[in-house]
Amino acid sequence: MAPRTSWKGFLKLSLVSVPVKAYTANNTDEEIRLNQLHGECHGRVRYKKVCEAHGELKSEDIVSGYEYTKDQYVVIEEEELAKVRKQSDRSVAIDGFVAPDKIDPVYLAGKTYYLLPDGVAGNRPYALLVRGMVEANVVAVAQVVLSGREQLVMLRPQDGMLVMSVLNYPKKVRAATPYRDELPEEKPSASELALANTLIGASTLAEFDFQTYRDAYVENLTKLIQLKVEGREIVRAPDPEEPKILNLMEALKKSVAELGVRKMAPSVKGPEGEAAEAEAAPARKKRTRKTG
Repeated sequence: MAPRTSWKGFLKLSLVSVPVKAYTANNTDEEIRLNQLHGECHGRVRYKKVCEAHGELKSEDIVSGYEYTKDQYVVIEEEELAKVRKQSDRSVAIDGFVAPDKIDPVYLAGKTYYLLPDGVAGNRPYALLVRGMVEANVVAVAQVVLSGREQLVMLRPQDGMLVMSVLNYPKKVRAATPYRDELPEEKPSASELALANTLIGASTLAEFDFQTYRDAYVENLTKLIQLKVEGREIVRAPDPEEPKILNLMEALKKSVAELGVRKMAPSVKGPEGEAAEAEAAPARKKRTRKTG
């Protein structure tokens, strides 16, 4: 089944206008949806929309409103909202380009789209824009209306196409400043830092395949549903025994030992290797004097 377009319009940069179409990158097909049931008879729980004065309502009888004071509302019609909206609601209007690290991941809202050229006329300018962004190593900040709301988005090149990610506006993200006050003022020792760097270096993946990760919740829920349908017994999965570590240095040393980092020590270069050797040097000198 061919994917459906989520949005169509134009990608605009200054006087350049490129016809584009968007496909949602968020795959909800893998989600398992649980229904609410009556605990006694397992009948499906239904929700009815009820007016306090007139009882149950049909969908066409319902409007949207904002409570501006206690029990006082103003009704907001979609047509009215369209009047105060920009006329360019069918375009992804690029405000400008920035370095990728200028947009903190904390602002990502979790909705992503693949943005592709819509028709032959858009192929060349689209490809030119993608290539230019790759060579300049930049992402674009733009604004677009999606699902009836003005959204702030980031456009980034990926494998020859543009990926459009919705961003939260700054006011929707809490500043980190108040939480920094809770951070302890700790200064790791040279030996602690050496072990930590060695552990990080040994744990760095030479190759990373994101496809190897699976949604454990969905897999476990699927397994549970199958067991329940088949009427089989549910057996609790064993929890791994947590190692009893007395302190940070012991934890680091045991972690390094488990990863076999000591066997790799001759090939380890950098400040962490030098610090580790400096820490071991006094012990070697003592052994040398005793044998002499």
